[in-house]
Amino acid sequence: MKTTPSSAPAPPSDTSRGHPTDGARSPVREEELRESRDARLAVRLALAATVEPEDRTMTPRLRGLDPFTAWELVRTDVGGKFTRAAARLKALRLGPLVERTQQLGARLVIPGDDEWPAGVDDLDSPPYCLWVAGNVSLAQACERSISIVGARAATPYGTQVAGEFAHGLAERGFTVVSGGAHGIDTAGHRGALAAGGVTVAAMACGIDIAYPVANTRLLQQIERSGVIVTELPPGSAPQKQRFLSRNRLIAAMTPGTLVVEAGLRSGSRSTATAAGRLGRLLAAVPGPVTSPASAGPHQLIRDCGATLVTDVDECAELFGAIGDDLGPVKRAAPTVTDRLDEPDKRLLDAMPVMRGTTVAKLAISAGLTAREVTRGLAALHAAGLVERIESGWRRSAADPALSPGPASTACRCPPG
Repeated sequence: MKTTPSSAPAPPSDTSRGHPTDGARSPVREEELRESRDARLAVRLALAATVEPEDRTMTPRLRGLDPFTAWELVRTDVGGKFTRAAARLKALRLGPLVERTQQLGARLVIPGDDEWPAGVDDLDSPPYCLWVAGNVSLAQACERSISIVGARAATPYGTQVAGEFAHGLAERGFTVVSGGAHGIDTAGHRGALAAGGVTVAAMACGIDIAYPVANTRLLQQIERSGVIVTELPPGSAPQKQRFLSRNRLIAAMTPGTLVVEAGLRSGSRSTATAAGRLGRLLAAVPGPVTSPASAGPHQLIRDCGATLVTDVDECAELFGAIGDDLGPVKRAAPTVTDRLDEPDKRLLDAMPVMRGTTVAKLAISAGLTAREVTRGLAALHAAGLVERIESGWRRSAADPALSPGPASTACRCPPG
């Protein structure tokens, strides 16, 4: 795709300061060019390079317009409503921008391409185009995916949980999508990579910038085995409002979002808000009620309809395919006493621990007949729960209730 050293073409012509130079265009030729991917890419690239994502002045006026109409409004500054784009419009050079993208080994993806993630079309203002780097198709990676987000200043608890969840979900075939930042994002990416899975880093800067710098090696690993994506042109620096715009992409690309840790004012809350607005699934991991880092997830669970999840199985069941990712039912480990009938349980409860006792005394203590006590003692003795000593009957030392530690532990049992 070639352009003159001026602003982007108003397809099909080249431009000189944004004005056509080849005279009138026939309607047939205009329609043919609009159907050309090169023309659509040129216009979308120009819009992405001149209009800041989620700009509160320009974006609402461009919402719902086809890219050709939108570009004409921006290029000609209709009604003086697009003056903010003037400086970028003057400096715009599409040729070098495309060349820089190619030098970086990245690719440009626009709606209609096989690699375009369908979920972003649900946004009120989808990206005009995406810069993508990596050896995996972005669209395929997002088909079975989950975004894991949270605080940069994560606690050891939060990073451990995020890493374990990402690792387990990656083993189950989920792509982990996050923002490449410190804390929960980093833990999520690393967990997926450790499992040999795919992870996607959605950046709030140009594809040529590794941010944060401390995560340069991590981002290189992600590019080798996953995908890095951004809606910002090369050279775009990370800025606060761009992180918020980026968060909407994270929410849109995946079927659901998991918030591990977040303060009440955390940026990851914006991802959760976007997920809810888009009708995506939303889940949150609980934490200590004394931890400010868990205040955000707690509020999402209490006020925003987020599903409380505590392990990988619950996440997979929530975000996965119905039936295929059904998690096991959790039950406490069965004990010997679970199999006793009601009279035998009463008899065991009445049994002394140290000193022996008689059948008569047990009948009074348990409120049973002598016959019930005699029959029950035989059953309890066979189960190893009581023993006979010189002074009578007492609980056996092998009784699990007398052993140190909890009487039962959680286990995973099949539904039934």
